[in-house]
Amino acid sequence: MPLLLHIDTATEHASICLSQDEKVVGLEESSDQKNHASFVQTAIQKLLDRSGFVLSAVDAISVSAGPGSYTGLRVGLASAKGICYALNKPLILLHTLQVLAQSVKEKAALLGEKTVICPMIDARRMEVFTAMYNSDLAEKQAAHALILTESSFADELKSAQVLFCGSGQAKCRQVLTPAAGAHFTDQQHTAADMVPLALQKFQQQQFADLAYSEPFYVKEFFTPARKA
Repeated sequence: MPLLLHIDTATEHASICLSQDEKVVGLEESSDQKNHASFVQTAIQKLLDRSGFVLSAVDAISVSAGPGSYTGLRVGLASAKGICYALNKPLILLHTLQVLAQSVKEKAALLGEKTVICPMIDARRMEVFTAMYNSDLAEKQAAHALILTESSFADELKSAQVLFCGSGQAKCRQVLTPAAGAHFTDQQHTAADMVPLALQKFQQQQFADLAYSEPFYVKEFFTPARKA
């Protein structure tokens, strides 16, 4: 029964989860995006205090590695790496969009087994980070940045029910030409949705290289040059 610690600071809603086997032992959440860095360590300590576990008892640490907020991704991965290095624990990297898809997996099942899940993370203006997964969370379309237009997903909606979720779904709902196969949910994901994905990777010993692991940004970070 592996004890896993899950860290998600990839989006505006941060959360930390402790799980044993498939069971969620505890969950801490914060929607104060500017304070994700200070939230992480405090939340971890609260979870350990309530559960009676010590940090050294954790078997592995999983982290939501992107795409998402540039700063948030670095906060989460740096925190996870620090713990793994200090305690000689394995690191598990999870795709943030797959975690979002996991959070609505049951809703998608109600729409039919051929339903496609399309998680979206708001990337400002009319852009989103998105991907597509089938009902078993197998990737149908790799993560990419997309500028939303009225014709977005026209081909997909001709052949399948599509469930849109995540922080970008509201923007998509406003832009997308109404289609019978489009479904939207504003359900908020948490680090608890990382549990089944991380457990599977732990059981299969799919661990990340601690020295060379980096966030999955999708797009390179761009900062306008300052004038002298």
